[in-house]
Parts: sequence; C-alpha cells; structure tokens
Amino acid sequence: MTRPTAPASIRRRQRSALIMLVIAGTLNYLDRSTLSIANPLIRNELGLSIADMGLLLSAFLWAYAFAQLPGGALVDRVGPHRLLAAGLGLWSIAQAVAGFVTSFWQFSIARVFLGLGEAPMFSSAVRVVRDWYNVRDRGLPTGTWNCTSSLGPAIAPPILTVLMIGFGWRWMFGIMGLAGVVVAATWFLLYRDPTEEHFTDEERHYLTDGEEPRSQAPVRLAEWLGLFRFRTTWGLVLGFFGVVYMGWLYLAWLPGYLEMQRHMSIPKTGLVAAVPFAFGVVGSIGGGWIADWLMRRGFSPVNSRKIPVIVGLLGMVGFTVVAAETPSDFMAVAAISAALMFGASASGMSWALASVAAPANCTASLGAIQNFGGYLGGALAPTVTGFIVQASGSFTPALLVSAAIGLFSALMYLVVIRAAPITVAELDAVAGVDTARPTVQGP
Repeated sequence: MTRPTAPASIRRRQRSALIMLVIAGTLNYLDRSTLSIANPLIRNELGLSIADMGLLLSAFLWAYAFAQLPGGALVDRVGPHRLLAAGLGLWSIAQAVAGFVTSFWQFSIARVFLGLGEAPMFSSAVRVVRDWYNVRDRGLPTGTWNCTSSLGPAIAPPILTVLMIGFGWRWMFGIMGLAGVVVAATWFLLYRDPTEEHFTDEERHYLTDGEEPRSQAPVRLAEWLGLFRFRTTWGLVLGFFGVVYMGWLYLAWLPGYLEMQRHMSIPKTGLVAAVPFAFGVVGSIGGGWIADWLMRRGFSPVNSRKIPVIVGLLGMVGFTVVAAETPSDFMAVAAISAALMFGASASGMSWALASVAAPANCTASLGAIQNFGGYLGGALAPTVTGFIVQASGSFTPALLVSAAIGLFSALMYLVVIRAAPITVAELDAVAGVDTARPTVQGP
C-alpha cells in the first residue's frame, strides 16, 4: 500500500509534541529515581530498614497503578492538553513537598500524590501519537517517547547524585519539583489536542489513512467496561505485568544492588548505575524502528508490535539470569545493560501495541488498563525484592524470581493477544451502544 507523507504543518506539530513528551517523560523518571538514589541517606536519617524502604518505594507504585484506570479514560475524554498539564503540576508539587518530610508516613503520603500526578503521563503520550501520526508511523515516535523510561534513569544517577552531595537530599527533591512546574506550564501553553485544530483534506488523509473511521464521541463507560471482555485486553494486562516488574526491580534497586551486592561506593554507583539505562534508550528507539519496518514489510499492525515485545522480554529474561549467576562485576553490569536494552524495546512496543489494538477514542483507556496491570507488577517488585534480599542476604534469588515472571509474561503476549485489533463494531456490540453513532475521517 502507498505510504502517505505527513504534510509540513503536521510534521511541525509532531516534532514539538514529541520533544515536549521526551522532556516530560525524562523528568517523570528523574522524579521516580530520587528515592532510589537517596536510599542510603534517607534510611539513615529516618531510621528505616531495607524492608521499610521497599514499602516506601512501592507507595508511589500502588497509587500510580490504581490511578491508571480512571486516568486513561479521563485522557480520552478531556484530552492530553489539559490532563497532562494538571498531572505534571500535581506530581511536581508532591516531589517538592517530599523534601520536607520527617517520617515514614509523611514520605508515603508524598509518594502517593507523586503516583497520582504521574498517572496520566504515558496514556497521554500514547494518545498524542495516535492523534498525530499515521498508523504506519507510530512505532518510532512511540519508541522515542518511551525511551525516557531509560533515559531518565540513565541520567538520574549522575545528576541526582551531584544535587544530593552538593545540596543535600531534601534540596534535591525541591529542585526537581520546581523544574516540573516549569515543564507543566510549557506543555499547557504550547501543545494542542487535534480537537482544538482545523485540518485540511491533505492533513486529515495523512492522519486517518489505513484505519477505520474514528468516532466523534469521547469514550463512554460502557465502552471502557467493554474493553475487559476482549482477550487482547487481558493479554496486555498480564503481559505488561512482567515487563514492568522486571524494569522496576532494576529501577528501584540497581543502586542498592551495586552498593550491597557488588560493594561499590556511592560516587561509583552514581556513575555505574547510569550505564545499563543508557542501553535502554537504544533498545526503545530501536524497537520502534523495527516495528515500523515490520509493518512496511507486510506484518499486521498488531503483529509488527507484538513480535518485538516477545523478543524483548525473552532477551531481558536471559540476561537477568546471567546477571544473577555471574561472579564478575563487569559481566553483571554488562548483562544488566543488555537486559534493560531488550526490556526497553518490550516496553515501548507494548505501548505501540495499545495504540493499534483498539478504536481511536479508546487508545488512552486501553493503554492505561495495560499500564495498570504493569504497575501491579511494578508495585510488587520493590517490596518483594526488599523482603527477599532481607531474608536471603542476596539479590540472586530476587533476580531469578523476576526472570520467571518475565517468561510467563512473554507467553501471555504470544498466546492471549489476538492478531486482529478490536474494531468499533465489536466494541459497540459488547458495550450495547448504538452502532450507528457518527464517525469522522479526521481527528
């Protein structure tokens, strides 16, 4: 089929939106990393055990996970323009407030609000790509904004370690909160949803060619509930559970692993911990390029995304086992780097899969439902890891448990997610809504 070319006006909107998503996503992961980087200092000052820190790390994740369910539907109804700006503002204020806490419970409350504020970030991003890119071109931009899940942690150790050593861990939280308020204001002033724009026929053709007509109506409760009646939805939920579990084990505990298991100093950890996440940037962008390449070679929109996810998960599993078993510090860091490269590809293409697996007006909803399943795994990973390490005195069994969960999730992607996307007619049928509702050929 002929591949439509984006008009210059659309390309400008794409570039500006993608740049802002990368900045916001990077900040998102910098803010998530602050607690991990300051782990030893916070434990000493507040008198927390390793298990307490695992629970504290998970406080953000439980709030983030459960906020996904309403958050995705709100993105589809309100639009990323307003909702992402509000979320950015909320999480940045919560981040700044964390610099003033004096107890475990105060810190837990701040982390809960951080999770609530960050909840719309990636469902907004997947909706932005669905709105502004043709179906054949969504893999690479999805991989690009998703690379922030590796870029943020890659630059977090050196940046946050410098701030922490120079100003103290409390000021580190405050500075990051102020930066987030600036990013929130920038997004609100510069980004526009497609419903706020007027399109020419050429622009509309590029945005919708290759897909069924889009519904004019925002997602309704019956449609949102109807998504749960499809096996693809459950495949995404169960599959993403393992992707995020494995990713969050490293995100939450890699600095602690290097210090406790590999006996590295805090300054050295700040440098070494950045290396594996830098490889994740390559994996996320590379996975997006491969997905678009597969679709241009005739693979379906779903399969062109599902294959990189499965390969990525299997690669992450294999290299995590190597990291668990090797006595060499160099080999452990190299294996973790490879694991995070494959894992970032799996993560990015899971989001790209959500962008083609359901009707356009349900994109953020399906992506958020998937992310809910993922962050149930993400919320368990720090706590389970903390208890395993405290009980065994080693990270090795925690890494092996993570690998087993990843293998299960790869199987879910392989056998549960069907090759065809959920259509408007199918969703209308299970939701019991009017199948004659109006549709349009443009956003």
